[in-house]
Amino acid sequence: MDIRGLEGLFLLVWLMNFKGEQSLKNRFPFRLGTTSYIIPAELLPNVMFLADKVDDIELVLFESDELTNLPDKVTVQRLKETAERSDLTYTIHLPLDIWMGHEEASVRERSVDKCLRVIERTAPLLPFAYVLHFHGDQRGETPSPDMERWIDGHRRSVERLLQDVNSQDLCVETLDYPYTVIEDIISDYNLGVCLDIGHLLLCGYAAEDYLDRYLTRTRVLHLHGIQEGHDHRSLSFLPAGLLTTLIDRLGNGSNNSRVLTMEIFDEGALNQSLDVLSSFI
Repeated sequence: MDIRGLEGLFLLVWLMNFKGEQSLKNRFPFRLGTTSYIIPAELLPNVMFLADKVDDIELVLFESDELTNLPDKVTVQRLKETAERSDLTYTIHLPLDIWMGHEEASVRERSVDKCLRVIERTAPLLPFAYVLHFHGDQRGETPSPDMERWIDGHRRSVERLLQDVNSQDLCVETLDYPYTVIEDIISDYNLGVCLDIGHLLLCGYAAEDYLDRYLTRTRVLHLHGIQEGHDHRSLSFLPAGLLTTLIDRLGNGSNNSRVLTMEIFDEGALNQSLDVLSSFI
C-alpha cells in the first residue's frame, strides 16, 4: 500500500508502537527519559513514539542561519497536548553552537539571543529544565587560554538568560574540563547541574566523585555507554556496578525531583538500554 502524507506518518508511528517495546514509565524514583531522536523522524512523531515508554523527553534543538528544528507554534501545542495526555515532561537541550564566553561581545550576545528564542518558543511546554553547555575556547582541562575573560563572559551571558528563566531550571552540563572550573558560577547564580555520566567516563573523571560533590544541585543526569572511545552508546556498555551505584544514589528522591536521560539516538540502543534498566525494577 502506498501510504502518503501526515496520516501515513502517524500510522507508521502507531505500527512502531505496536511492536511491543517495553515501557518503564513511572517505574523509578526519578523521571526516566531519552532523546527526541530515536526514530528517523521529526520531533512530534518521536514524542508520540516515546510517550508511553518514558517519563521525559529531551528535545534536542538547534538553530542556525541555514537550518533549524525549532518547532512552530502549532507543533508546540501538539507537544503540549501529548504531554498532558501521557504524564510526560520535557527537558530542553539548548543549541550546541553557542559561545557564551567568547572574547567578542557580539558573539556572546548572538549566542544568548539564540538560547532566548528557544526558551520563548518552548515556554508553553513548562519544561522540567533547560540544559546548557559552557563551551570552551579549546578542548581539554583548561577551556580557555584567558580564563578570567572566559569566566566573566559566561557570567554576563547567564545574567541575561536569568531574565527569562528560573535559575535552578537552567542546568549547566559537565563537558571535557573539570566542573570545578565553573563551580563558582553555578553557586553564585544558584544554577542547576546536568551531570553527564557518559562525558565523565569518556574524559576519565570519577563519576562517583561527581555524584558526591554535585548531586544535591543536580536536576538532570545524562547517561550513555562508551564503546571503543565513542559515547552515546546503549547502557549495556556502562562499567559493571556504575548503574547500580547510580540507581541507589537516586533512590531517595521523588519522581519529580530529577530526570535521568538515556542520551542515545536510535531505537536499537533504546531497546538495549530499557532491557538493562528493567533488571532494576
